Amino acid sequence: MNDSVPDPAPVTTVDRKLLEILVCPLTRGPLEYDTDNQELISRQAGLAYPIRDGIPIMLVDEARPIDTDGR
Repeated sequence: MNDSVPDPAPVTTVDRKLLEILVCPLTRGPLEYDTDNQELISRQAGLAYPIRDGIPIMLVDEARPIDTDGR
């Protein structure tokens, strides 16, 4: 009997050097790396930029708004 559960999606990582130089394209402010949600958070802009397959998508149109508490 094969009751195996599929493996969860692998968590990709972003190069730390890249994270050091990336800024929010809207505010030019700093970004926080949310490893759980695979997003880069701009608190100044109130936006979360997605990371897909380890590549940050730094387009305002692709970002989602975040609540004031960052969730």
